[in-house]
Amino acid sequence: KMNMSNEVRVAYSEGQIGRIVLARILPGTDVCEGITKILKEKNIQSGWVSMIGSLQKTSYYYLEKNDAKLGAGYGPANNREFPVELCNAMGLICEGGLHIHASMCGDDGVFYGGHMIAGESPSLATVEVLIIEVVGGNFVRAYDPEADGNHFAPYETKE
Repeated sequence: KMNMSNEVRVAYSEGQIGRIVLARILPGTDVCEGITKILKEKNIQSGWVSMIGSLQKTSYYYLEKNDAKLGAGYGPANNREFPVELCNAMGLICEGGLHIHASMCGDDGVFYGGHMIAGESPSLATVEVLIIEVVGGNFVRAYDPEADGNHFAPYETKE
């Protein structure tokens, strides 16, 4: 199923750090929707996002073994219908969307996390966000037939 050769394979594109935006997602606003609004208003096309805070509730996916092409993939949505601490979340901003993974915990004493589902994680008291803009590279999400899904696909421009 997977490439098990000793070949080292990577994809990348070089850019430069542009602007830095520090923001707060206010109570009741979904994390992904709030970040998307900032990106549109500041015209940021690509970069990195990092955050901490608290959520009223959340939904996320995590990997599980299944019959996908690589032998694992996202299972059904996991819902936490109670406040959670957003201990750490980070993700990629590129053409084709925002991709954020989060580590969270609740008063159930359990630590959990995975891929955040847009529209399902409203801020409780605050979510503090760092956006680092990257300019000058080629950063996209595109279909990868090997992994049978949309994934980050940076590429260098041939000159």
